[in-house]
Order: sequence, then structure tokens, then C-alpha cells
Amino acid sequence: MFEILQKDKNSRARAGIIHTPCGDVETPSYAIVGTHAEVRSVSSDQLLRANTQLIIANTYHLWLTLGEKLDSFEGLHTRMKLPETVIMTDSGGFQVFSLGFGREHGVGKVLGGEKKKASENLTRITEEGVFFTDQNGEHFLGPKLSMEIQKKLGADIIFALDECTSPEHDYEYQKEALGRTHRWAHICLESKFENAQKLYGIVQGGIFEDLRKESAKYIGALPFDGFGIGGSFGEKKMGEVLEWVIPHLPEEKPRHLLGIGKIEDLFLGVEKGIDTFDCVIPTREARHGSAWTAHGRIDLKKGRYKDDTQVIENGCGCETCISGISKKQLREMFKSKDSEAGTFVSIHNIYFFNTLMEQIQIAIRDGNLPEFKKKSLSGVD
Repeated sequence: MFEILQKDKNSRARAGIIHTPCGDVETPSYAIVGTHAEVRSVSSDQLLRANTQLIIANTYHLWLTLGEKLDSFEGLHTRMKLPETVIMTDSGGFQVFSLGFGREHGVGKVLGGEKKKASENLTRITEEGVFFTDQNGEHFLGPKLSMEIQKKLGADIIFALDECTSPEHDYEYQKEALGRTHRWAHICLESKFENAQKLYGIVQGGIFEDLRKESAKYIGALPFDGFGIGGSFGEKKMGEVLEWVIPHLPEEKPRHLLGIGKIEDLFLGVEKGIDTFDCVIPTREARHGSAWTAHGRIDLKKGRYKDDTQVIENGCGCETCISGISKKQLREMFKSKDSEAGTFVSIHNIYFFNTLMEQIQIAIRDGNLPEFKKKSLSGVD
């Protein structure tokens, strides 16, 4: 499934290719998030022209949205009009956190991030799986059902159901949840259908070194096709967590870092040995007026751009910048709540992150990743 083309001499970074029956993904690569089998505000043609190789859709939300229609679902490739683009689906494990202890603790997955107002925990976790509560009552999702749903969705790469924990969980709870994740991993492997889908196991353990290493060794020894690193991190702990985990995962299989996608985190992840990433940053922030450039993120709604007739980034090859639309025009569109503004900036951001990953690939193959990293991060505000 995974072919390593070049390894970096100064780190664990590697350039490679993930092979699937649908197509190949050159790595390192960024998975663009299409939660409900669509990337909001962007068409399939626009995604392809922005050099998108990889999409990730959301098992939990599609399961609830489709309901009984899931049995006759045409498949993600057909629904998204992307027959030759590699598509992933997560397992529903992140919603165990985001709708559960994430709400109860008022936190995101990164400890030290912005605190939110605590609210009702909408999950009930059992040994068999998780009960989610919404306006229609309780919905049960277990490891076997997650596999069945993902088979019907028809993604190329699927993930085992895990319990994504809160960064505020203590050692004892992390250990208990880790045991569930490991037991569910076996059920997912046993429930996997004989088809072309590739199944990734997920490493958990929070910010605790012994638990992370235990999980990496345990999950790494199971016959998964690849591995995801998930769960909670301390604000400055991600590098340490990856340093604990990566040495215990098989070198010949791909590794995915779930829900991480800022520029500096991409370089850190790549250097530690990560092959693919996913994050909502490119599109979610675009819809709120934020564009990513070689100099960092800019907020196009700010007054400083009211007379700026330059494109988002000079020299950028995305359709938005080539069209000549200016920061001034985009600001006016956002101020007038023109939804097309979000489309323009989404196209730019997707192209920006896809291009950055391509440049990282080239830097690894050419043996100058440290120099390219220094150059790239020196201009980021």
C-alpha cells in the first residue's frame, strides 16, 4: 500500500506514495475536510484544480444525515463527483470527544487552547460502544457498526473506532479509555469486510508517555494497513507525543495525524514521520475571511485591506489569485455577506496547503528539508 521514495537524513521525514485501487496519494499530503460528502462552498472541479489529492469525510455525521438512505447510498466518490480522488472516512471517534467530554470540560483537543463554556455531555460510553443523544433520542455507535457504515460509504481508507479522550482526563481515565480503544481495534479488524478498503488503527494515550508507547506498540503490532495518531495533546506536547509513538509503528506503513494542520505543525509532524494530515483550517477559516499565505494568516475583513488592490498573494497560482480579485474586493464581499467570498478564499487556502505539501515532498527528495522549513517559517507571523 505504501511506497517510500526518499527519507530525510536529518529527521524521520519521508516522501512516498500511498497506493489505493482508486488512485495514488503522494506524501506528505493534506486531506481536505468534506464532512457531509462535500467540501463547503467548493465544487469538485475546483478541488481538483487546486491540486487536491485526498479528502476526508465524517462517518458520524453522514450516518445520522443519511439514515435509512445509507443502504442505497451511491458511494462517496459518486456523490462527490471525484471518481479518481482518494477519500478517507474517520470512524466517529472524534465525536465521542467533541459531543462528550469536550463539551463537559469546555475544551478542544489541544490542552492550553481557548476555553469554551462547559455544556451538557451528549455521550454515554460503554464497553460495547457509545450512545449519542440528540433531539431524536439516543443513537448507538459501536466498532462493528462503524465498520459497516464506512463500508457503505465506500471510502478508500477507513479508521477503527476509538475513544478520543479529553486533554483534561487524568491518567486513570486515559488508561481505562485506552483499553477500550485497543479492544475495539480487534473488533474492527474482525468486522472488516473483504474489500479494497484500507483500515487504519488509532493510537491513543493522551499526554502520558507510557500510555502512548503502550498504545503504539499494541496497535502497531496488529495487522492494520496504516495508523492514525489521535486524541488530546498538550499545547507544546505534540512533538513529544510523536517522538514517543512513531518509533513503535511499522516503518513500511503510512501514518496519519488526525485533526492537525497549521503550518508549523505540518513541518513538525513531517519531521517526526507523519505522512498525511487533516484539518478544517483551510475551508472553515476561509469562510470567516481568513486566508493563508507564505507570511501567515491574514484576516481579509480587517480595515487595513479596504484600499488594498493586490491579490491575496502575489505569484500564487490558485484560480482566485489568477483571476485578479483583490483583497479590497474580497473584504467588501465579506462585509456584504456575499457567500462567494468564502468560495474564493477556500480555493486559495486549499491550493496553498496542497502546494505547501508538494513543496515539502520536493524538499525531502532533494535533501533540503531543513533549509525549506527555515525559509517557510521565517516569514510566518
